[in-house]
Amino acid sequence: MTSVQRDGSGATALDEPVETGKRLSSDERRRQILVAALAVFGTRGYEGATTDEVARAAGVSQPYVVRLFGSKENLFLATIEDSLTRLLAAFRAALAADEGEDLPAAKRIGQAYVDLIEVRGLHQTLAHAYLLGSNPVIGAAARRGFAAVWRFFREEMGLDADEARAFMAEGMLISTMIGLRIVDDYGSDPQITELFRSCFPSELPHVLDVLPRGDERW
Repeated sequence: MTSVQRDGSGATALDEPVETGKRLSSDERRRQILVAALAVFGTRGYEGATTDEVARAAGVSQPYVVRLFGSKENLFLATIEDSLTRLLAAFRAALAADEGEDLPAAKRIGQAYVDLIEVRGLHQTLAHAYLLGSNPVIGAAARRGFAAVWRFFREEMGLDADEARAFMAEGMLISTMIGLRIVDDYGSDPQITELFRSCFPSELPHVLDVLPRGDERW
């Protein structure tokens, strides 16, 4: 719910939303809104989404979203940054993990990318951002993020250019499959079934369970 304060003239001012249990801090509320924004932007894209939809998904008021982020563009930029931070953090954790020779770093990082499907809207939001290259603000942020992922593969993971390209190409293929909701055709279309089995040879049951379906929103 949203609390309202009144000044001496009787006018009202929007206060921070309050839950019936623990009152959330501004940082916790910001995190709650970013989680909702990932799901909404991932489903609707930048142009199709509204701050009102994000607010409803987060359980707060639309003016509160605007008060925290200023505009839909700023909210989308914050969502892109959050997605890239989570992506690179997952990659770095996988790179640092010591799983022995049976699971090399490349396999661990690939698994981390697949595991992020569980973060609703993350892959889709980044894909939407990459399509907005002509936007002077969002396009610049998306390019910086894309370059940061490339630098991770080249400098931190130590791949050569061809290996890094192959990693990014497979990641973009998986993101495209998620965005297309192509999972709806798994089992009924032999080519799509083959594609899924090729991309997810060991994680397929889990991937099929967590991928959003065509009739799902957020």
